[in-house]
Parts: sequence; structure tokens; C-alpha cells
Amino acid sequence: MLLTSTVATLATAETVVRELPMPPWAFGVIAFGCFLVLLGVLWSFRNTAAKYDKPDPGAHT
Repeated sequence: MLLTSTVATLATAETVVRELPMPPWAFGVIAFGCFLVLLGVLWSFRNTAAKYDKPDPGAHT
């Protein structure tokens, strides 16, 4: 009996609709832009390990 009344209450209750602050495609554009910025930061550090990993030729003499 309790389950039936709970289901009936849920079925007749109003659903609260929350609208997004912008269209759904805009979230994808923002995420894609953030990934491009992160890619730019990653790209700026390319070949950094090779620059600092070279041995000093005069250190072993």
C-alpha cells in the first residue's frame, strides 16, 4: 500500500525544470577551447628535456 501511494505521489508531483544558462553546444565549444589552450601550453614545453639533458663536455676532464 505504501509503495502504491508513493508512486502515485511521484507521478502527480510537478517536476522542476532547470534551464541551462546557454545552449548545450556552447558547453562543447568552451570545453574544446579549454583543451586547445591546454594543448598550447603542452606544445610550448616541447623538446625541453633534450635541452637540459645534454652532458657538459668539459665536466669530465
